[in-house]
Amino acid sequence: MINRMFNSQAALATFAVISSIILGLLAGCSPSSEPESALGSVESIEMNDALVVYSSRNEHLIRPVFALFTEETGIDVEYATDKAGVLIERIKAEGKNTPADVLITVDAGTLGYAAQQGIFQPLDSADVVERVPAYLRDDKDYWTGLSLRARTIVYSTERVNPEQLSSYQDLGASQWQGRVCLRTSKKVYNQSLVAMLIAEQGEAKAESIVSSWVANLAIPPTSNDTKLMEAILAGQCDVGIINTYYFGRLQEKQENLPLALFWPNQTEEENSGVHVNVAGVGILKHSKNAAQAKRLVEWLVSDSAQALFAGVNKEYPINDSVEINPQVASWGSFKQNPLPLSQAYLLQPAAVKLMDRAGYK
Repeated sequence: MINRMFNSQAALATFAVISSIILGLLAGCSPSSEPESALGSVESIEMNDALVVYSSRNEHLIRPVFALFTEETGIDVEYATDKAGVLIERIKAEGKNTPADVLITVDAGTLGYAAQQGIFQPLDSADVVERVPAYLRDDKDYWTGLSLRARTIVYSTERVNPEQLSSYQDLGASQWQGRVCLRTSKKVYNQSLVAMLIAEQGEAKAESIVSSWVANLAIPPTSNDTKLMEAILAGQCDVGIINTYYFGRLQEKQENLPLALFWPNQTEEENSGVHVNVAGVGILKHSKNAAQAKRLVEWLVSDSAQALFAGVNKEYPINDSVEINPQVASWGSFKQNPLPLSQAYLLQPAAVKLMDRAGYK
């Protein structure tokens, strides 16, 4: 389904959210089956003056953002949504004839894969360089992060004293035997987490950490982060690792939720910081509206756009100067791991092999 945002008075099309987040994009990755975005057909998009965005981000998350962009700039936006892997392959197949100008997707590994496929052009934006920390954008300038999510520890407030928690590594300690839940290793978020563990700890140490997690599993890995939290609520396990916005969604639905987030690796001994990832954007190499595409990217890193883009999905703005959604702010502050996210794609093949050796399914 194709949607056009004309102006603030135009009616907005709505449709059911039915598809899944991202395919496994790298060699050795298996495809994910978790719903992430509405199935978007792009065949009917016509070449015109409207800016065209392909997005793996949910339709309901980008629709209000593009509506505000059109209202503030007068630039029409057409967009189509699908799984990231499908969109990237479509862009490659369309080549110079693609109607798309911009790709928005999630996970630094996915963005790195897209850049490696040669579908982006450099952003060449002083605004992006000024407003987005270097470790949250591509080191070759092909993409930039737009919103931040933390992949952190969640625990039962009924069965776990947070003083027992300390680091990602510590989830492999004997006190957590039979008490840990993990999401499947097939998900790109966990592949990026392990890739960054390799970057930080080295491959041998990272494998030891992942193997210790597997040894402490209470149940087989879950298919998604929501099911992981449901397993904790059901008493099947006590701790796990999730993306923060999944916690926010469940917290909003369930009053007095007996779960809480813990920020690992904050102490002097284990001070590497919380693993973070991004939703991000790149301008396509064969964009017919490159100037308007750049204007959209620069607008997306502005304060007003950042507050909306991050807030609608209970994420963190990419820029510290932007006010955080009150619910998200209530979870407390934390030190981020400052390792460049551009390393996530480079190390994902090694991460996938490592998880296989460790028996992480």
